[in-house]
Amino acid sequence: MSESRERTNFIWDAIDEDLKSGRCTKVHTRFPPEPNGHLHIGHCKALVTDFGTAEKYGGLCNLRFDDTNPAKEETEYVDGIMNDIRWLGFEWTGGLYYASEYYEQCYEIAEDFIRRGLAYVDELNAEQMREYRGTLSEPGKNSPWRDRPAEESLDLFRRMRAGEFPEGRYILRAKIDMASPNINMRDPAMYRILYKEHHRTGKEWCIYPMYDFAHPLGDAIEGITHSLCSLEFEDHRPLYDWVVENAGFRKPHKDKHGDLSQGPRQIEFARLNLTRTVMSKRYLRRLVEEGYVSGWDDPRMPTLSGLRRRGYTPASIRDFIERIGLSKADSVVDIGLLEYCVRNDLGSKAPRMMAVQKPLKIVLTNWEEGKTDTLTIENHPDHPELGTRELSFGRELYIEADDFMEDPPKKFFRLRPDGEVRLKGAYIIRCDEAVKNADGSIDHLNCSVDLDSRSGSPGAERKVKGTLHWVNAEDCVPLTFRLYEPLLKEDEGEDEESEKKDFIARLNPNSLTLAKGFGEKALDGAAAGDTFQFLRLGYFCKDRDSQDGSPVYNLTVGLKDSYKP
Repeated sequence: MSESRERTNFIWDAIDEDLKSGRCTKVHTRFPPEPNGHLHIGHCKALVTDFGTAEKYGGLCNLRFDDTNPAKEETEYVDGIMNDIRWLGFEWTGGLYYASEYYEQCYEIAEDFIRRGLAYVDELNAEQMREYRGTLSEPGKNSPWRDRPAEESLDLFRRMRAGEFPEGRYILRAKIDMASPNINMRDPAMYRILYKEHHRTGKEWCIYPMYDFAHPLGDAIEGITHSLCSLEFEDHRPLYDWVVENAGFRKPHKDKHGDLSQGPRQIEFARLNLTRTVMSKRYLRRLVEEGYVSGWDDPRMPTLSGLRRRGYTPASIRDFIERIGLSKADSVVDIGLLEYCVRNDLGSKAPRMMAVQKPLKIVLTNWEEGKTDTLTIENHPDHPELGTRELSFGRELYIEADDFMEDPPKKFFRLRPDGEVRLKGAYIIRCDEAVKNADGSIDHLNCSVDLDSRSGSPGAERKVKGTLHWVNAEDCVPLTFRLYEPLLKEDEGEDEESEKKDFIARLNPNSLTLAKGFGEKALDGAAAGDTFQFLRLGYFCKDRDSQDGSPVYNLTVGLKDSYKP
């Protein structure tokens, strides 16, 4: 967190109280992603909160992969998540762990729960369990197998592990309270049979612990002091505490927080919701698998790999998370704030270059054939330490097609018939003639140049109202521009019907458009990942792809703010 704008929040206030009261003497957090997809901007709130809190208090933060569902988890996602965390500037100072490392310990705890009458093997199928669970207004009812003798449940549980039964035949459930007003406490599942090969343990296991059982045990085993998580887990907190206490990691609560020296304290915060952005990993997976995007790192995706490829910076993302802060109330953040943070960070870092997306050729009729002028231009007007570069200027140039109008409105200060503009860092030119094709479209403009108006020369003091960017037609570089808009169309309101609407129907057909143009010669040496401000167009990042032999530049963010902080 930046010291200049460091602020407190309710989580840090709670930790301050815990340290002051002696409930804990250190701060140890963890970031627990499930490796079933790549991290997206929504995960960053938890990520920055977990790692940033540990940094603030001089504590430790673990990275623990909650890999309890082998049906969807892959090593590819493990590697991608680690790369994303390091890219953001964090390191798991408390160590790297996997929930699968604790499978044997979780199993032993489950057997202990059975022996102590805290768990039983049930035979209800999924549909029956939903029926028996009850509703928010009606209590559930006990399973017919709830009072199965511990010895029988223990025998069945061991045979479940041995692979004697098909999937769905049995399930291990905690024995808590089927009449609890909190549905999560109505005998939740602890273990299920699943014949799926695990990305780390292979075929060693055919029963897997449920998240609500394995997760609190992982926190307790690792000595986590504060389990920071999103608000959706608030109703799971009583179950979290029940598992930790009954597994022997903490004495039963004597107050609302309990004795933190013997177990972690869970604190929840509102998750991040962003306008016009898909924030569900399940939906993002669907976009990839059904071919709506080119992959998890498609620059339209809100994944960190996609944002990185698009040119977003770690500093801008951390600044964004800091600005939105932590709260207990759900809200939707304007995507314009994220773009503002990116623009704010790149404004002082990205070198300026010139490129045209819709080229219109101009011919300087009074410029000597074959003559080339060499101009020196700064790479950043406010940062001379970024140096200068040389541009060639010749008889034929390209400008942006939108910078010329034959019949312009008032206050159009770009090029018009008989009008004058200055070309950035070069000369003043005058439009003398628009040469047209047979269909009436403009082929090129014949212009004359004021040879005494070169920038930096004694005659440069003559002023005109418009300044245009340009490239030299003789040595410019062909470029392909990928221009992006948000993945989703404008929000259609928060009514019930719009919430039910398939998000595929809300996909923005203009989320990606292509343009073919040219860039100045200096871009020849750019590497994939280099970001520039193309004057008057926006910030662009060079992609690893090429299109028809020309480099591809992804639009990172435009120049104009739609958000005012």
